[in-house]
Amino acid sequence: MAGKRHRGWRTFLTNKYLKDKEKKFVEYDPEYPVKYAIFITEEEWVAFVDQRRDENFKKVSATNRERASNPTYAYKKGRLGYARLEEKILDETKSDATSLPPHVLWKEARVGKDGTVRDDVQHIYDECETLSQSISTAEDQENRSVLSRALNVPEYPGRVRGKGHGCTPTSLYKNPRRRNPSNQEVMETLQALQAQVLQLQKDNERYRCMEKCSSQLKETSEKASINCQNKFPEGISSCQLYLSSPTYRLVGKGKVHNTSGDLLHHRPLPDGHLKVSVDVVLDKDALLPIPDIVSETTLLRDAIGSFVAWPLDLIFIDDETPTKPASKDNGILRHNESVASQKEVFAQGSQQLSQKIGSRQKNKRDLPVTSLPKKGAFVPRYQISLETLVDSSDMATAGAIRLLDMEEDIFGYSCTETIGKEDLEHIFRHQELGVGVIHTYIRFLYDNFMRGNDQLSNRFRFVSSSLVNKALICREPDSCREYLVKRFMASSTNNLYLWPYNSGCHWLLLAIDPLKEVVYFLNSIDGEWTNYPDMKQLVDTSIKVFRSQRQARVPRTKSSNITWIKVQCPLQRNGIDCGYFVMRFMREIINMNQIEIPITYFDEYKCAHYTRLQLEQIKEELCQYFIEKRLISI
Repeated sequence: MAGKRHRGWRTFLTNKYLKDKEKKFVEYDPEYPVKYAIFITEEEWVAFVDQRRDENFKKVSATNRERASNPTYAYKKGRLGYARLEEKILDETKSDATSLPPHVLWKEARVGKDGTVRDDVQHIYDECETLSQSISTAEDQENRSVLSRALNVPEYPGRVRGKGHGCTPTSLYKNPRRRNPSNQEVMETLQALQAQVLQLQKDNERYRCMEKCSSQLKETSEKASINCQNKFPEGISSCQLYLSSPTYRLVGKGKVHNTSGDLLHHRPLPDGHLKVSVDVVLDKDALLPIPDIVSETTLLRDAIGSFVAWPLDLIFIDDETPTKPASKDNGILRHNESVASQKEVFAQGSQQLSQKIGSRQKNKRDLPVTSLPKKGAFVPRYQISLETLVDSSDMATAGAIRLLDMEEDIFGYSCTETIGKEDLEHIFRHQELGVGVIHTYIRFLYDNFMRGNDQLSNRFRFVSSSLVNKALICREPDSCREYLVKRFMASSTNNLYLWPYNSGCHWLLLAIDPLKEVVYFLNSIDGEWTNYPDMKQLVDTSIKVFRSQRQARVPRTKSSNITWIKVQCPLQRNGIDCGYFVMRFMREIINMNQIEIPITYFDEYKCAHYTRLQLEQIKEELCQYFIEKRLISI
C-alpha cells in the first residue's frame, strides 16, 4: 500500500509541476516545490525532473497509458477491489473457504452490472479449469499459475495475477523462503547420516548373526519334511514347551502340529523340530530356540498366538512326564517350582502397584449367573461336572480336541476355534488362559447377550486376538491394520469394539470407539499404554485410515490426536488372573450397555480387586456353556 501511495504522489508531482494544462511537458525548468521540502530535497527534485524528462521514460509511460486506457479484459467492479470483491462473494455464498482461486476471482471481476460474461473472458476461465485438472499444486505455486498460462503472459515477481494489489506468492501459498544451509546445519545433517549408517551396520550384523544361528540347523530333505514324527500322535495335540539352557525348565504351553507336509512360514521345518503354536508363556524372558528372522522375534512372549519351530526333545504331550537330562541334575527346575516362583515374584510387584489406587467401595451389585450359590456356600458345580465329563470322554487322552464354530458376526469372518484338554485344565486349575478360552467366552457373550438383541449387537463388536496380536503386529503390521479398518468400516453408528490384547505374557482389554476416535485402556496390572508402543501405533494408524476412508472432516487441532483413556479398573494381585479379568471386563461392559466407559469404571462394579468368587463366576459360566453346547460328551 505504501508503494502504491508513493507512485501516486510522484504522478501528482509530475502533473502539477512538470506538465501544462494540456498534459504536455513544459520546456522551462519547473520551480522547486517549497511546501514539500520536508519530503524532498533540492538535489532529489533535480534528479526527479531529469528522470521524468528522459525520452525512454516518456516512451514507456505513453505505452503503459495507452494499454491501461484500453485493456483486453476490462475490470468491471470500479473501486471495489479484488480483496473486497472476494470477501463479498464468500459472504454471499456462505462458503467455509478462506479464499477463491485466482482465475475464479479474475472472472468475477470482469462481470458487468447486467451479469453478462464476455465470450473471451469465459474462454479464459474454461481454459483455466482445464489446466487446473492437469497441473499439480506444487507446479502451480513454483511456476506460473493457471491464469498466467491461460492468458499466455509472463508472471511478474512480487504479485499474484487475479488476486489484487498487495498479494504475493509467499503470502498466498505460504512458501518458505529458500536459503542455503549454514555450516552448522550441514554438520548436523552429516552427523545424523553417520548415525543412520552406524545403526544400519549394527542391524546388518545382528541379521547375520541370526542368519548364522538359523543356518546351523540343517533343514530336512524334501522326503523328511512331508512325513510326521512317530514320537507324537498325528494331528494337533496340547503340549508343554521346555528349554534346556541355561537351566532345564518349563517355559510355555501350546499345541504341537504333527501334520504331513506342514511348513513354517512357507519354509520347510528344520531337522529335529516340529511346528508349535504358543498359547501361554510361563517364563517371560525365555528365548525362542530359533529366532524368527522375518519379524526379528527372539522372545517366546512375542510369539504368543503364532507358530514357531521347537526341538522334538523339548516338546512333551500333556500325559507325558518329562525327564531331566543326567548332565543337568544340578540345574533342573521342576515344573511346579518354576511356575510358582515366577508367579510369586510377579504377584508381589502387582500387589505393590495396586496399593497406589487404594481401596474402593465394594460392589453394589454383582453379575447375574444362573443358579449360582451364595458367597458363603459356593460350590463350583459346573466345573466339577465338566471335569467329570472330560475324565469320562476321549478328552482324557492326549491329542483329543473340540472345534467351536465362530460365526462371521463375531469377528467379521468365519473361523473355527480349537479347544484341547489343556485349555480346560487351565480353567479347572485356575491357570493362565490361552486364546482359545478367551474366544470361547466371547462366543458365550454373543450367544447369551447379543444374539437376538439388536440393541446390543449393533452397539458392541469384537476383535479377534488370533488376527491381531503382538507377534503379528511385528511380523505383518499391514494385515493387522487392514483387518482393524475392515472391522471399523462394518459399523454405520457408534460401536464399541472389544479387543482382548495379549502382549506376550499378559492380557489386557482395549475398548475402541472408532467414530469418536476414543480408545479405552483397561489393564489389570496398572500399566500404561505407552508400554505397548507397537499396539498403540497400530490402533492410531487404523483409526486415521478409517477416518480417511469414510471421508470424515476433523478439526486441525484433533487431526493427529486419538483420545486414549486409562480406566481405573480393578487390579489383580497375582500373575495369573489377567485373562479372567479381561473376560469379566467384557461381561460388565456389555451388561451396562454403555458406549462410554467412565474413567473410574462403572459404579456398579467399582472395587480395588476382584474377589476369587467374582472370578469363579466367570469360570462357572464358561463350564456351563461347554456343557450346554455339548462340546464335551461321553
